[in-house]
Amino acid sequence: MPHSPDNLPQPLYSAAQMRELDARLIAAGTPGFELMSRAAHAIWRALRRRWPDAGVLTVLAGRGNNAGDGYLVAALALRAGWRVQVLAVGEAAQLQGDAASARDQAIAAGVSVQSWAECAELRGVVLDALLGTGLQGAVREPYAQAIRLLNASGLPVLAVDIPSGLCADTGQALGVAVRAELTLTLIGLKVGLFTGQAADCRGELHFDDLQADGQIVDAQAYTAQRLVQAGLPQLPARSCGVHKGQLGHVLVVGGERGFAGAGLLAAQSALRAGAGLVSLATRSEHLPAAQARLPEVMAVGVASANQLLALAAKASVWVVGPGLGQGAWARSLLSAAAVSGGSQVWDADALNLLAQAAVQLPTAVVLTPHPGEAARLLGISNAEVQADRPAAARALAQRYQAICVLKGAGTLIAAADGGLWLCDRGHPVMAGAGLGDVLAGFVGALLAQGLPALAAAKLAVYLHACAGERLAVQGRGLAAGDLCAVIRELLQEQSACLN
Repeated sequence: MPHSPDNLPQPLYSAAQMRELDARLIAAGTPGFELMSRAAHAIWRALRRRWPDAGVLTVLAGRGNNAGDGYLVAALALRAGWRVQVLAVGEAAQLQGDAASARDQAIAAGVSVQSWAECAELRGVVLDALLGTGLQGAVREPYAQAIRLLNASGLPVLAVDIPSGLCADTGQALGVAVRAELTLTLIGLKVGLFTGQAADCRGELHFDDLQADGQIVDAQAYTAQRLVQAGLPQLPARSCGVHKGQLGHVLVVGGERGFAGAGLLAAQSALRAGAGLVSLATRSEHLPAAQARLPEVMAVGVASANQLLALAAKASVWVVGPGLGQGAWARSLLSAAAVSGGSQVWDADALNLLAQAAVQLPTAVVLTPHPGEAARLLGISNAEVQADRPAAARALAQRYQAICVLKGAGTLIAAADGGLWLCDRGHPVMAGAGLGDVLAGFVGALLAQGLPALAAAKLAVYLHACAGERLAVQGRGLAAGDLCAVIRELLQEQSACLN
């Protein structure tokens, strides 16, 4: 999965915020046509860098300002000696304002403009200048047809600002969306370029601020922020006299019959991420395997809430849910967690039981749902969660007054006050069982070492994703336990144990 480099800006904007930002820039003295001309030159530079010897350009132009960008690029390409055609999807005569001026300038320069037809021939590099960030609702004809034929053509595609058909707010394809090889986004980053289906549509992402006034851009409200290496929370260096009791005690609760591995993965992750002590409360049948695999972890068989509470008296952080199941044993242990103090991470079946109103959530909890678990917690469908992941993450954080980590492509971290952060790292090799258990244990270990809940979630999510990327060079077949050693390496690189 192509990920965006860390030299991109951190703020992520909604479509409405981008319209407001454009309006403010124009009101401050930068004419709209000047911004359009800067955009065209930026797009033309990107085209030449990526496909220097192509020599042939097809511009698919719609009826908005993206079309204006496309017309001006066509004129630049023609002047450079490229063979150029513009296929106008929708009536080119209906263009208004700056976009109409751009069309007229392109025609005056000798650019061939033809009306779109199903039999139109796409040639060379294709510039997607069909639909911009203002798209609402499903893509209509003839745009949908043009997008389908473009995707089937196999030609290289550069998308202007955002692939046509991709929602700028949610990252979902609105019926159909262009699959670009390269997207050049302009002035500000759109949140929809980083979550949902975005990674399958945008290709490689480049950014150009079009020399916009930095003070105006900085003053604009945004929807979310990208997690970047430079802004990650830091674990403090350890003093030479530190001992294990000062580094927290993580209690992992899980491992119903048939699911022993989930609890073990969470415990292993907590251990490798630096917790001073790690205990595992699980079914008694799993103790021999736990002690053989993780002799450093204090594994204890528990049968009831009372036994768990006695064990938990010394724990500073709970990680509850990996492999917990949803039966009577699980409900009993979760009831003990619900009445206990300290920081907690609720994952997997703890979330499923919470969705059933089987228990009351304590304070100071980090929730780590995947989309299916998020859907159950919100009482909606999985498809509804995926249709607007930022809204779902915020809704969970506000409903439960907790830090919520909504896992998936473009993992989101939401706080109860409305703050939202997005991780655009990771790799498709991470689509496998157990990686969520590793993440839950990682968050627990950072909490145990003193990071606040939001900071622990940010650091764990980012480095967990980077660990997957580092292992991706080995190809398919990533096992969740493989991440633990790499997490340790990344933590050392990011927050050295000693100064």
